Amino acid sequence: MGALIAIAALAPLLAPRGPTELHSGFEIRPPSPDFPFGTDELGRDILSRVIHGARISLGAALGSVLLASLVGVPLGTAIGFVGGTIDLLAMRLFDILFAFPAILLAIALVAALGPSLSNLILTIALLTMPQFAVIARGATLAAAPLEYVLAAIALGASRQRIIFAHILPNVAPPLIVAVTLNLSIVILVEAGLSFLGLGTQPPAPSWGGMISRGRQYMTIAPWLVVFPGLAIMLAVLGFNLLGDGLREVLDPKLSRGGG
Repeated sequence: MGALIAIAALAPLLAPRGPTELHSGFEIRPPSPDFPFGTDELGRDILSRVIHGARISLGAALGSVLLASLVGVPLGTAIGFVGGTIDLLAMRLFDILFAFPAILLAIALVAALGPSLSNLILTIALLTMPQFAVIARGATLAAAPLEYVLAAIALGASRQRIIFAHILPNVAPPLIVAVTLNLSIVILVEAGLSFLGLGTQPPAPSWGGMISRGRQYMTIAPWLVVFPGLAIMLAVLGFNLLGDGLREVLDPKLSRGGG
């Protein structure tokens, strides 16, 4: 994952050619020393587009998950700490959102807002925010009856101080795991929406968009979909493995069990 993030950050330096650069006479060429991943129907270098596509896919995933966590974590913590009717109403609202298929909601929201990268990030953030809120609420409910929290309340500490100094540190470990696991899901959602034409718009390189445009040439030029598909698979697999590893490290019970 470190290598993939480095590739995305250094895409302009690592890509041998521009992602939208056309090479006349080299349309749909198989992998070769000049074009290691081949070229597409317009003569664009697939390797360069895959490298730049990492920046778009990871940027959309990191941006949407960061936005969702910045909104969902304080919201879930506040809901869990306040409790009562507010907690009940918020959880019923989250249950309603969880009842709808995420991909259908994403398609509806992006179609309403318009296909663009910024709208895609906002849509995915809105869909993943309830998950972070629920995780933060659960961790808050678990930490609220602990002795040091009750002591802080007895000493007259403000609600903000209790939340930020005593509650949020206990919320961090499960949220770190949730962030890494959600990144893999978000990459798939972004690729799916781009495949449908609702994400990053051409000519910007997007892994899902590359697969969408290359599927009509699959029988004669399979490399058009194989290489962006492998990039999606490696990114999703990497974040899933990273999430599992972090969960074992941050969860004392799993660490002791593994030992």
